[in-house]
Amino acid sequence: MSKFNGLGSSSQRPNESGAANDECKDSLLDVIESQIIPRLLNSQQLISSQSISADSPEFGEPVPEMLDFTGCCLKGDTAGVNQIVDRLLDRGLKQDRIFMELITPAARHLGVLWEKDLCDFSDVTCGLAQMHQVTHRLGYGYHEGPTVEGETQRVMLSCAPGSQHFLGLTIVADFFRRSGAHVVIEISSTESELMRAIANEWFDVIGISVAIETQLPQLRDLIANFRRNSGNPNIKVMLGGPIFMLKDLSADMFGADAISTDPIEAVNLLKSFAVK
Repeated sequence: MSKFNGLGSSSQRPNESGAANDECKDSLLDVIESQIIPRLLNSQQLISSQSISADSPEFGEPVPEMLDFTGCCLKGDTAGVNQIVDRLLDRGLKQDRIFMELITPAARHLGVLWEKDLCDFSDVTCGLAQMHQVTHRLGYGYHEGPTVEGETQRVMLSCAPGSQHFLGLTIVADFFRRSGAHVVIEISSTESELMRAIANEWFDVIGISVAIETQLPQLRDLIANFRRNSGNPNIKVMLGGPIFMLKDLSADMFGADAISTDPIEAVNLLKSFAVK
């Protein structure tokens, strides 16, 4: 399902590679703004009927610790991340303010750093994963999505547990959205968090990106668990990622419905799933 390994092959000419890189950055910034930040922040406890806006007057400027927090997230410094959050909580800062004045600007700042080539995509991925873990630690989960089938196809894209290679996912998400689907990129890093996501919302299709061969033995059980936990008894599972460009594997080996490493083919598969 698309070339999840990133920007394409090494045979690209420099100007093509640069154009692809710019397009990927635009896609990532859009995903951060329109999907990752809302899914980091929104919860039934935090939001009743409307999503919180970052421009809402009840929230102030980013807390002074925002840059340090961003730095710790980029480095994967879980202890440092938690220490900053602990200090804010000790000062009496409520969870909603931590979300809006720490996590939201930090997520946007990550995108800006990457856009300016001040960090690479793996750093951004690590940073977003750290922020996701903070939201779970504070007791917030995303429960805003529909729990029953709707008119629009809903797709969840995620890496296999243990991987954090989201660059390709942002590209695939863009292709799927252009085809009319509603796409969610789930940045959960553990199987239990992925199961919680699939149980909380209705999805018509799950797309899993698999990076390395050592993730393959667990894949059949992972997909079986998706089917057990999904509220959709007819959930479809698509596989993609670098490993399927290196090894000749079939979908039925893992209990999946399809494998694709080409974005156009993946869109066509997605459309075929929608045919009743």
